[in-house]
Amino acid sequence: MSIRLTTCQGQAITPYLDDLARLRIDVFRDFPYLYDGDFEYEADYLNRYATCPDSLFVLALDADRVVGAATGMPLREDIEEFRAPFEQAGYDISRIFYYGESVLRSRYRGQGIGKAFMRERETHARAHGFDTVAFCAVERPADHPLRPADYQPLNGFWEAQGYRQVPELHTTFHWKDIGEDHETDKPMVFWLKRLAPQSP
Repeated sequence: MSIRLTTCQGQAITPYLDDLARLRIDVFRDFPYLYDGDFEYEADYLNRYATCPDSLFVLALDADRVVGAATGMPLREDIEEFRAPFEQAGYDISRIFYYGESVLRSRYRGQGIGKAFMRERETHARAHGFDTVAFCAVERPADHPLRPADYQPLNGFWEAQGYRQVPELHTTFHWKDIGEDHETDKPMVFWLKRLAPQSP
């Protein structure tokens, strides 16, 4: 497969927004998110990034088809559910670049695209004066009834890229799981990485 990565910021993502919404809905249906997606919600969510001039989109394209994407924006521009844990713990959120998601269709995994997503976002964050990058992930119980027998959490991958889980930084976010008839709160835990200064 010949996959091309491209980056854009702010409103430059507009031509891809519908594709990104569908991609998020499809990928996040899988465990551990089990997300019963809603296209209108996705459009509103992605518009937050599109209207932020300092946001970043990293797209993985197979020909002209979006098969993967990673996003980020300054934490100070994100919603309270993600800002508040850092503010309460005394972090300077003006120094933190926050990753929204990294999604990739299953047939394209294992080719180094996830690592490239991390590199591109770290490079962008460093170039814009941020010294810390962060993201959060849902915490599902080990005995969750919908956990696939062959499920492998991404903790090892994230640790290999230099990220560490910070248990005291946590929040809840709500969405409707597959099979549920209403939204429920999901525990989320944050992962951080301090960036080395940019080489001269």
